[in-house]
Amino acid sequence: MLERIFKLKVHRTNVRTEILAGLTTFLAMAYILFVNPSILSATGMDKGSVFVATCLAAAIGSALMGFIANYPIALAPGMGLNAFFTYTVVLHMGHTWQVALGAVFLSALIFFALSIFKIREWIIRSIPLPLRSGIAAGIGLFLAIIALESSGIVVANPATLVGLGDLTKGGPLLAMLGFIIIVVLEARRVPGAVLIGILAITFISIAVGLSPWGGVLSMPPSIAPTFLHLDIRGAFDVSMISVVFAFLFVDVFDNSGTLIGVTKRAGLADEDGNIPKMGKALVADSAAALFGSLLGTSTTTSYIESAAGVSAGGRTGLTAIVVGILFLLSLFFAPLAGSVPAFATAPALLFIAVLMTSGLAEIDWRDITVAAPVTVTALTMPLTYSIANGIAFGFITWTVVKLLSGRYRDLNAALVILSLLFVIKLGWLSA
Repeated sequence: MLERIFKLKVHRTNVRTEILAGLTTFLAMAYILFVNPSILSATGMDKGSVFVATCLAAAIGSALMGFIANYPIALAPGMGLNAFFTYTVVLHMGHTWQVALGAVFLSALIFFALSIFKIREWIIRSIPLPLRSGIAAGIGLFLAIIALESSGIVVANPATLVGLGDLTKGGPLLAMLGFIIIVVLEARRVPGAVLIGILAITFISIAVGLSPWGGVLSMPPSIAPTFLHLDIRGAFDVSMISVVFAFLFVDVFDNSGTLIGVTKRAGLADEDGNIPKMGKALVADSAAALFGSLLGTSTTTSYIESAAGVSAGGRTGLTAIVVGILFLLSLFFAPLAGSVPAFATAPALLFIAVLMTSGLAEIDWRDITVAAPVTVTALTMPLTYSIANGIAFGFITWTVVKLLSGRYRDLNAALVILSLLFVIKLGWLSA
């Protein structure tokens, strides 16, 4: 049956290899089980319910990718998007988490339509590659400042906006130790480096009395506090247009980049670098995001950590199915997730920030018309606490600089239209 569904022989793999690959991918991305509830609970959402929603969204998303596209790519609520959901949409803009979930649903619905009607390719081609790298880096810096703040390493300062926290306290010290552990383990290619780092700091924190011990195993908490609590009508408010677009934009490019990178490493792309089943993969991804919003979590997306499973030999959707099964089994580890303090998840956020900002190395810094918009994009996100603002300023700066510099060939209709819409949006916000 497995041979018939996943065509294992055609992909030169077997059940044992696929199971090991699935386990490898799961260990690489299981940190989301602890990080996502920690971030989303800051909005007032029930932490236990978010934990269950995270497990189910990851399980459903990975299963959809495995069965529909037969790709070894796992899905879960995305990093960066969960921070945008919490710190920008809810805490900064003042919307309820129910409205934010409604925005996630609408963006997923639009993404689904784009995938069905193949408009996605036109959108991706319209956005310059350097600008995409700047957006990824900006999200990384956004995660970094959240990590530094939640761990107490960076604190508010009335004179300089931010300042150095009290490094004699246990939280900041353990956060720094956790980051070192993750980086060293990753450098030594230890599977599950991020997960090990989170758990190590959690157990040290419990041992020295900094955080309480909640246990390891129990029956899953109720999902009722978040299940079907999205406010779709509220998400149709004019002020939510940029939010829906930001969710959609980041999801489209994050997914595309992950699919391209993982399938290329797995040898699943053709000679021209095209992905044969890109349409099916995007349909699976957008459907997973729809399910996630209904369950009660931020946007579900493809995980670049799937590359770890590919490196272990994963070549088919069976790898993704194994990941989904492991996320289902994780439902019984809610007490452990509840025992993880914020300063234990902060190192994971900071490490993800390192990975996301590495794309800046590909920028041609000698071209000032490229360097300026990219820098503006990357810096605006953390300094305004908004991914949407970073995207807006990046688009506007790119368009205006290229236009006034006579570099018309670097522009297209989509860029100009989106930039004009962002100008109107930012002007409306200022008013």
